[in-house]
Amino acid sequence: MKSKSVSLILVFAVFLGIIVGLIISSNLDLTRKSIAADESDAALTASAQADVWQSPSNELQALNSLSKGFAQIVKVVKPSVVTIKSTQTVHTQVPEFWQQFFNVPEEQIRQGLGSGVIVDRQGYILTNNHVVAEADELLVTMGKEAYEAKVIGRDPESDLAVIKIEGEDFPAIKLGNSDDLEVGEWVLAIGNPFSELLDQTVTSGIVSAKGRSGLTRGEISFEDFIQTDAAINPGNSGGALVNLRGELIGINTMIFSSSGGNVGIGFAIPINLAKNVMNQLIDKGKVSRGWLGVYIGNLTEESAEAFNLDKPQGALVNQVTKGGPADDAGMKNGDVILEVDGKQIIDSSSLMNTIAAYAPGTRVSLTIWRDGKEKNVEIKLGERPNDLAAQADEETAENSIGLAVENPTRENMNRLRVDYDEEGVLVVGVTPNSPAAREGMRAGDLIKEVNRTSITSVADFNSVIKTVKPGEVVLFRVRRGDNSLFAAIRVPKEKK
Repeated sequence: MKSKSVSLILVFAVFLGIIVGLIISSNLDLTRKSIAADESDAALTASAQADVWQSPSNELQALNSLSKGFAQIVKVVKPSVVTIKSTQTVHTQVPEFWQQFFNVPEEQIRQGLGSGVIVDRQGYILTNNHVVAEADELLVTMGKEAYEAKVIGRDPESDLAVIKIEGEDFPAIKLGNSDDLEVGEWVLAIGNPFSELLDQTVTSGIVSAKGRSGLTRGEISFEDFIQTDAAINPGNSGGALVNLRGELIGINTMIFSSSGGNVGIGFAIPINLAKNVMNQLIDKGKVSRGWLGVYIGNLTEESAEAFNLDKPQGALVNQVTKGGPADDAGMKNGDVILEVDGKQIIDSSSLMNTIAAYAPGTRVSLTIWRDGKEKNVEIKLGERPNDLAAQADEETAENSIGLAVENPTRENMNRLRVDYDEEGVLVVGVTPNSPAAREGMRAGDLIKEVNRTSITSVADFNSVIKTVKPGEVVLFRVRRGDNSLFAAIRVPKEKK
């Protein structure tokens, strides 16, 4: 009986709630209220927008100032960035039989397009070597003006060149200091992407990283790139990368892309590296660089541990050139170069760039690591031989699959605690997360064959590797201790 009464009370309460709700909805125009509220909100929004433009906040004022600052920089810098059109006549030998039927021309004209930056009021222009290399004629355009240009000097090892147009009082850009550049800073890229119809295109971005190296597979010997996400496209090569003071801090050089267009990964040669090359090319038409006389490599975690170093930082001396500056100063195979004149050396690329910046004959102080302790060595630098890049290619090699190899010597075998009395090339380093590392290759392995071809030297190794196309698989036969094994490694596809 009691439960029945409770049920009746609940039913009554629900019914009463419904009645009250109907009364409220009949006496109040809820829809009208909603519309009125929307109208009120809209009025408030319009009022707020008016207030924003009448009395902008500090944040909006800062953004507006930045925008106008970009525009002012562009006005100052754009006149210094030029279009470079190259023309090359290619001679072809056509068999007489084919010539009779098809009349194939024996000369073909190839044209190229790039950018350059005026660095001197007398008409000197800094650009990339690959923009002007092999050109028979060069034409520089600045707006509606066109000038014939001549090559003053080229430096393939840094991919830089200087050309000159006749005249005076040209709008030269102000040179900055790329060493002061910090990751995260705003930069502007100016150049001529794809077509001369798009000359002096301006894009913006930030400095994504500094000191990038190992990107060109040895095509450029001295790599110390600034990485930026400012859009850089084909035709931008040789163009300007400037800071927010309108100073030139880099020469746009290359991109990484699977499509051939910009994906936010572009690279520029820092102006401090370029200035040294540029000044020498203008003064004497060639570049002289300091030279230690050592073959060097990067340290791995394993080799750093073997040398009792806390971390894999510095440049490992794989071989000292007999009669060279380092040999005269008493340096030995297995030394690790930590500093040059107090400047910290990060890796082999860092050492190469640092030494190359000195003039031949300069005395430098090296801090090296030998037998578990630091040692100072004074060296008088020699002059880097012109064919040094080719020489190095015969002695040591690093490649896109992540292997660093050398001809076996007693020193490098002792260092890696292996002992082989047979032919092959010795793996002295494996790049972390590389295709070779994923396949299980190790420092200390002896490569006997590549794609069924016997390997007796680094020169053999290089000649076979160079025939392999990106995306193909390379088969290695490897000796590891007393065991023999095979490793199949796919070569990464090229990044454009």
